Amino acid sequence: MGRKPKEGWEQLEEAKRANVGQVLLKCARLLDERAVARVNREGGPQPRLRPAHTRLLPHIDVEGTRITELARRLGITKQAVGQLVDDLVQQGVLELAPDPEDKRARRVRFTPKGMAAIAHGLGILQQLEAELSRRIGAPRMRALLETLTDLLVALEELDRDVAPPPEE
Repeated sequence: MGRKPKEGWEQLEEAKRANVGQVLLKCARLLDERAVARVNREGGPQPRLRPAHTRLLPHIDVEGTRITELARRLGITKQAVGQLVDDLVQQGVLELAPDPEDKRARRVRFTPKGMAAIAHGLGILQQLEAELSRRIGAPRMRALLETLTDLLVALEELDRDVAPPPEE
């Protein structure tokens, strides 16, 4: 007779808790949820923030980013990115500007209101980090930041080491 479903689920949960990627993803989701809730509760220069917005915003470069590149970075369709961008353009957070490298293309970039919203959001994240630091200790938070920074560099290097797939 097969294993009880609960027994299999407990093993799966244990395996997830022992996996760095799973723990990072869950921590990122929970941090994002708390930050979005706090931003919306406190108000500020940004409109009502949605989790889809917080997944988009970190991928917009200072000089602006094409929608096709944002879609690639997020792993979603150009149409889905376009809807998010349109939403934030209407709210005054983003704007579409000519691409200096290709006159047919446009880049998504932050407006002054968008820059203020990003600064406000970073302030909320700093508050959350301070609260977490009090819970787990400042030395552990500093070590976590250092480790995550090293991990980010290593992951970016992995991207450079992997050849892009052939275009169809």
